[in-house]
Amino acid sequence: MADKLFVALDSDNDAFWLAQVHFSNNNYTRALAFLTRKDLIARSSSCKYLAAHCYIKQNKYEQALQVLGEHNPTHLISTASNSRRKLQHRNGGSHITLRNGKSTASRSDRIERSEEREREDANHIKFEAAMCYLRGLCYARQNAFDRARDCYKDAVRIDIQCFEAFDQLMKNSLMSPAEELEFLESLDFDSINPSSDPSTSQEAAEFVKLLYTTRLSKYSSPSAISHATETLSTHYNLAENPDLLLSRAETLYTQCRFPEALELTSSILSSSASDSLATATSQGDQSRSIGHSPAVYPLHLACLYETGATNALFLLAHTLADNSPEESYTYLAIGVYYLSVSKIAEARRYFSKASLLDPHSAPAWIGFAHTFAAEGEHDQAIAAYSTAARLFQGSHLPQLFLGMQHLALNNMSLAHEYLSAAYNMSSSSLSSSSGTASLSFNSSDLQSSPPIAGDPLVLNEVGVVLYHQAKLEGAIELFRQALSLATSLQCDPGAWLPTRANLGHALRRLGHFEQALQEFDECLRIGAGGSATSHISKAGVALPAGSAAAVAGYEDRGLAGSLHTARGLVLLELGRTMEAVTALHEAVRVLGTSGGDAAAGAGVAGTLLSRALEIWALEAGQDAVSSSPELTEPSNSGRTKPSGSKGKEASRAKPSNQVGRKAKSRKAAVVSQEWTDDVVDRESPNIRDDQQTVAMELDGEADGILNHALARIKSRCSRRRDAGLTPNNGQAVDMPNFNALTRSTRASSRRKSPTRHGPAG
Repeated sequence: MADKLFVALDSDNDAFWLAQVHFSNNNYTRALAFLTRKDLIARSSSCKYLAAHCYIKQNKYEQALQVLGEHNPTHLISTASNSRRKLQHRNGGSHITLRNGKSTASRSDRIERSEEREREDANHIKFEAAMCYLRGLCYARQNAFDRARDCYKDAVRIDIQCFEAFDQLMKNSLMSPAEELEFLESLDFDSINPSSDPSTSQEAAEFVKLLYTTRLSKYSSPSAISHATETLSTHYNLAENPDLLLSRAETLYTQCRFPEALELTSSILSSSASDSLATATSQGDQSRSIGHSPAVYPLHLACLYETGATNALFLLAHTLADNSPEESYTYLAIGVYYLSVSKIAEARRYFSKASLLDPHSAPAWIGFAHTFAAEGEHDQAIAAYSTAARLFQGSHLPQLFLGMQHLALNNMSLAHEYLSAAYNMSSSSLSSSSGTASLSFNSSDLQSSPPIAGDPLVLNEVGVVLYHQAKLEGAIELFRQALSLATSLQCDPGAWLPTRANLGHALRRLGHFEQALQEFDECLRIGAGGSATSHISKAGVALPAGSAAAVAGYEDRGLAGSLHTARGLVLLELGRTMEAVTALHEAVRVLGTSGGDAAAGAGVAGTLLSRALEIWALEAGQDAVSSSPELTEPSNSGRTKPSGSKGKEASRAKPSNQVGRKAKSRKAAVVSQEWTDDVVDRESPNIRDDQQTVAMELDGEADGILNHALARIKSRCSRRRDAGLTPNNGQAVDMPNFNALTRSTRASSRRKSPTRHGPAG
């Protein structure tokens, strides 16, 4: 019917609407054919907008820019708000009656004509803002992100209701969190809704501002976002709105409260409002997983990954592959599933496919980089993270992961530089000087108040850098600030156990043993739900989105075992040998049953246990070692074997009151052998073959603590005995490096999951 009306009337307006119909049916070439008639593109801003949009849909960005032009009409920014206020004022004044009660027809006609011109100007401004948005799309497709950001910002300034442009700014992280907040405050929301009632206009302005606030980065201003969410939920009855639920889920994800975030995203996917659309395109219960906003899927996938819901990931990936094979988030879901089952090569292939379908998908790029980090390919990971940092200039997650990779490569200066940049981005610092000052830690900075915003994981990673640089006071301050910030953000305490463990290790190295012991005990209490002797539960440590073993240093049991080992070292230094033996035995038990990388620490804990038992035996009062079984140096398995006696004569020469002590020392040696045997049996069948054992090197710090404790006990025993030989301590036992420091994890990923936005943060 539309084409018949167009032929009969031959109107410019009919040509535009007929082209709009063809555009809606994806017939972009026919739509352009109607728009080029009678030079409509040059004479009408609406036709120019539609023609440029047709070129963009055909991926002809140069032709679109030729139609749109390369310059934004910035002179309309002030004109837009003024024209809307004039129209609002005139609508409000149209109900005012003159004093004489008369109104001439000419005056009424002039008012109507003026209002019509104002409305035409408002429509013209609307299309000009939309064309700025299209310019931004063209520049973004050409990777000119700075020009794209300026176009999007001008579009929102010209028309505050151009939400598409604002959404592109937020979704693609084209501004830092501080710049987002500053840009939001500069917008003129009073120009919205030029109605007859000023109070209604103000209400509409406040409503739109609250909606825009919920789209800000969750690291920029937690209090403002919380207030906006609460107001929209209660005052405007939007508590069940999918966009608002998604904003709350993103906030929970940044707080490492993954089960709660998963509950919200699952409620969005099963909402009744979208079930009707989904049911029309699929069958059965699987319909609830499709037909939703694409922004929901990356966060939902990240939550499934963090909570270990592998079966749910498998089902969702299959459902999306069957019903939405052309969408990028479908391949993102498949990649996340393969990453969760440690099939790194397959995950990389599907993350790459997702990034090809949507070059501006941050979760896909971050997940692609995580696959290299998971295999220890640091150079390729750095290249992929650098690409993500260039594409998403306002996100701190690529900078954070770059810092982690350089830290793994022992490039401390580069790691500190990238992590400082990440801190400046996430902490809403408008100037880099403030963030740098907080990380440089001069004498005056150590007493500064903790930050009120930002990502605590960044502070932890900088603390790790300072720890390795032997700047222990600065590291301690950063670890404490990270814990304080995590508490202020209402983060799950169990997610930050590695940061608290890092604080304990830094205190231990600085000689504050009592404080270090308190931190280790607190870690075990939080991880085990109140028990200081049980290992950390499965949900105790939160991994960053998509990173798995790439960025995390320990598995759950590995972290628990390292905590028990660290407690044993501290207790030895404090002279509480029996408690140290108990802690090291617990470390052997936990690490010996964990398997994987954590099992390597079982040999360390086993050898430390053997040496601690040797100290315990000396404390028990073994004086005449020549007539008692000697404790030989442990092999790489940590086994202790009693040796033959020095002779019966020496045994008979011992005083009678030493017989009980000799038996006690023998018992300690046997206990040492029993406690360490289970570690040997679990490591490898080849470990029993003496010809294939490999010498292991003990960490110098731990060996120093043990030697110091042995020296203390020897001096105590030498004062009590008249003569005799001490056990042969010999050289330091070779053991593998005891890597005391762990890295805190979350999601960035960076969190930050593909991301904080996806199973990558």
